[in-house]
Amino acid sequence: MGTEAWYASGVTKIVVATHGHCFDGLCSAVAFTHLRRALGGEPSFEYFGAGYGPGPNGVDPRKLRGDENAILDFRFSRSEKLTWYFDHHVSAFATPEDRAAYEAYVAAHEGRERRMFHDGAYPSCTKYIADIGKSVFGVDFGALAELVRWADVIDSAAFPSAEMAVARAEPPLQLMTVIEHHGDDAMLAKMVKRLLAEPLDAVARSEEVQSAFAPLQQAHLEFIELVRGHAATRGDVVLVDLTDRAIEVGSKFVTYALFPESLYSIVVTRSQTKCKLSIGYNPWAPRPRTHNIAAICERYGGGGHPVVGAVSLPAADVARAKQVAEEITAELATPRGE
Repeated sequence: MGTEAWYASGVTKIVVATHGHCFDGLCSAVAFTHLRRALGGEPSFEYFGAGYGPGPNGVDPRKLRGDENAILDFRFSRSEKLTWYFDHHVSAFATPEDRAAYEAYVAAHEGRERRMFHDGAYPSCTKYIADIGKSVFGVDFGALAELVRWADVIDSAAFPSAEMAVARAEPPLQLMTVIEHHGDDAMLAKMVKRLLAEPLDAVARSEEVQSAFAPLQQAHLEFIELVRGHAATRGDVVLVDLTDRAIEVGSKFVTYALFPESLYSIVVTRSQTKCKLSIGYNPWAPRPRTHNIAAICERYGGGGHPVVGAVSLPAADVARAKQVAEEITAELATPRGE
């Protein structure tokens, strides 16, 4: 059966929840929209970003008010309203019941009847959607090849060097920066539309993106100096405590450029809304990883991937953020098994 015959004619409202303020989340929304359009019908789309914060995290079921509802690059929901799901985080299932619900769905659906997919081994959700779209639904993603490639590079930190990730000289990295800081729901919807119609490089070089990037780059340079002045090495771990000020602009790769011999990095920041611990394994480290960062973060209410994760706490809970940072630092500084 051809994909064009899947849906009867008529407008279908599709609500898309994707990881907000995230380049892979944006690109996942682009890839999914391309996939769903190819399946036929006359779909209309509404987008909103989902974010991790203090306390329970998940998509509010009340927001899943479409004829079809998708969650991309974010935690699974057992809501009966959910009709599409794509994610690659190993911490996608907040409870055993969530995982059981997903596995029951998979057991009951196969081939083109299946619309929910999870694989914690995939480097990016965007590439996962593109690969599933091609292999399961027969949809061609050639027009989005460059967008898929960059989403995969960025989300898996597959840069040739930390310096490239920190310099942000390439236009897609500049768009990434703008999305991370200004990617609200309105910008998300606008950028999905543009990236479906224009090449990635053209969108990244546009006046809208470049004018937003310029002040962020200046703040980024200042952030580098803050990290340099606040970093403390604890064995193979670099701990950076920046909670003495409110910070809205940061980069997870700066410590790796400044401390190339480090294995792990923990950066603690405080914004107007939360304290955040950003924890990662240095992709260019001289020795292999010995800890599962996602598992560590999950113990403190966070999550992520084996190589990178985060924990969020209330903005006023600075003392607790510092304590958690010290505990995780001590754990990462000790090789597993010792």
